[in-house]
Amino acid sequence: MVPDKKKSLLLRINTELWNDLNAWAKDELRSVNAQIEYILRAEVHKRKKRRRREED
Repeated sequence: MVPDKKKSLLLRINTELWNDLNAWAKDELRSVNAQIEYILRAEVHKRKKRRRREED
């Protein structure tokens, strides 16, 4: 199996948001990067699910 290739992304966010994400990531035992990816995946999944319902 070929491993997933990952894209790099430079993200600039304010300190308050960073601190909130960092605290959340620690609660979930993730890195901030992994937490951001988790949040993005969840939101993309929700959007796809919502679009499928709208198409029916």
